[in-house]
Amino acid sequence: MLSQNIFDKEFDRDSVFTDRNLLSPHYTPLELPFREHQIKQISHILGQTLHNKKSDNLFIYGKTGTGKTSTTKNVMKQLVEFSSAKNIKVEGIYINCRNHNSKYRALIKIVKDLYPEGNFMGFSAAFIYEKLVGYVRAGKQLVIVLDEVDKVKDLDELIYALTRSNDEIDKGGITVVGISNNLMFKDRLDPRTKSSLCEQEMVFPPYNAEELKEILKRRAEHAFKKDVVEDSALSLAAAFAAQESGDARTAVMLLLRAGEVADRKGIEKITDEEVKKAKNKVEEELILNMVSTLPEQQQLVLYAISVLSLEKRGIRKITGQLEEGVLFSGEIYDEYERIAKKIGKDVVSARWYREYISELEMYGLILSTNSGKGIKGQTRLIKLGFDARKIRQLLEKELMIG
Repeated sequence: MLSQNIFDKEFDRDSVFTDRNLLSPHYTPLELPFREHQIKQISHILGQTLHNKKSDNLFIYGKTGTGKTSTTKNVMKQLVEFSSAKNIKVEGIYINCRNHNSKYRALIKIVKDLYPEGNFMGFSAAFIYEKLVGYVRAGKQLVIVLDEVDKVKDLDELIYALTRSNDEIDKGGITVVGISNNLMFKDRLDPRTKSSLCEQEMVFPPYNAEELKEILKRRAEHAFKKDVVEDSALSLAAAFAAQESGDARTAVMLLLRAGEVADRKGIEKITDEEVKKAKNKVEEELILNMVSTLPEQQQLVLYAISVLSLEKRGIRKITGQLEEGVLFSGEIYDEYERIAKKIGKDVVSARWYREYISELEMYGLILSTNSGKGIKGQTRLIKLGFDARKIRQLLEKELMIG
């Protein structure tokens, strides 16, 4: 007699979900509550393309989980559908710059979308650029969305190429929409790039607890069986996310993981208890995901902090008291410089290093303070805000250090 297949139980297992994909971070909802104002603004700007006029370039920024990508995709989808129905020559291209993180890769992605049958790998950037310009010269308006635009290594060159192309086009035009989670990102741009990319700007604010609860309620209605999620569980997940950052992704992920907890326990309700159990796992997932999406130079600085945190016991005050896990800013920079040179990366100036430290603190990955009594001299003290070993292991894979 054949033994039972190990997946029989999994197949027959009852679940609180009806469609868990609706809670995936890759799912774009049809409805975007509390973003009606932003949808109207973006539509007004990009609507110029429907009259065969190039729209202003647009830069959208705000924290993770504030609906920037979903809102922009929603508007772009409707723009393309409307123009197609009216036989208007408007096209849109979406690029995730985390995957296409250089001028050449981004241009290749664009022309591959415009010429699906073509194979452009190996051709020069100049050739690819001419293919793009040639396509638009036929009188088409092309809107290019660069999501996580700050991940492009040679961004100034990419933006210059895309915006300069309009000088060579008599009919048609190229509009650039840049999206970034990094609120300080613009400070790094060349003044010429900043003026061309940021013709129009929008900031997406974080959601509050009431808004997050309504977002979760709408998702839960379709993702779970009827009456599975208790109202108090929705409120708690929304409150956790609002307290952390006003991040809708955090709230939705909490609901997803709470559902998984309920399935493992074999229960038919998601209560406050399941949300609380999901919280620690979700926090770790989000932090590790944030680390993996940081720009390379910030990753190098964070890697240096994690290395020193594991190798050093801390600093000793004049009184003899040991401050565990605390590092001097100067020694971190020295370690960062050593690591960067070892793996053949550029070393940023001390000024940019201080900017990176400020941003890492803004993300909640590190804590910093000025040295006070008991510390000789004036310096900045820095402490890692998360498990040093996990950060180090993750960044060794990201930076291919081994």
